[in-house]
Amino acid sequence: MADSAASQDQKFCLQEVLDTFKLCLSEKKEVNLQHYVDGWRGLVKLLNSLGNVFGFISKDAVGKIQILVNHLSGENGSQYVTVQSMVKYEMDNGLVDLTKRGSHPESGCRTLLRLHRALRWLDLFLERLRTSTEDDKTSVMCAEAYNESLARHHPWVVRTAAGVAFCVLPGRPAFFEVMNVGPPENVVAILGEALPLISEVYQVTEELYAQNNLLDIP
Repeated sequence: MADSAASQDQKFCLQEVLDTFKLCLSEKKEVNLQHYVDGWRGLVKLLNSLGNVFGFISKDAVGKIQILVNHLSGENGSQYVTVQSMVKYEMDNGLVDLTKRGSHPESGCRTLLRLHRALRWLDLFLERLRTSTEDDKTSVMCAEAYNESLARHHPWVVRTAAGVAFCVLPGRPAFFEVMNVGPPENVVAILGEALPLISEVYQVTEELYAQNNLLDIP
């Protein structure tokens, strides 16, 4: 029984991710870091539910999530309530390595940037999936999304491994099934509601990082 409950805990549900990202942005368009982390926990479940194909991204995301959780629960946790407050705190106190890796490899700003880039890839891929037809190949959709986002931040060996992994992706019906929200029309409808929210969180973060010259921190 306990195993069954644990299995349910690990099961991806698109509706849960939608509900979490709905909570991410305040009226002032500030990104709540705890809700951002929770949203990513849901996305990791999606990656894991598709087998080992996305392991290279999933494993890295889990590590980054834990770093942010450590900041949130640490002695300076009050400075990490929003992404905006985190950026201000770390920049004001010289806690970000801006030009080369130094003494702050686990800064919140650097850690979140890696998740931010991966969020763009998932956003682009899921949007392609939402508007796809039964004849469209998930491997092509995923590769296109990857090449538009994460690829330029990865070394050649990772890009090559990713290309191979995408070739063995399950078909469109399998993706729709792991969303756990019912028939395909439900998946399309909920993706249509969720993706604009994810895109807005991405855009707000992108603009904040651009204003602070943080988009290319090593």
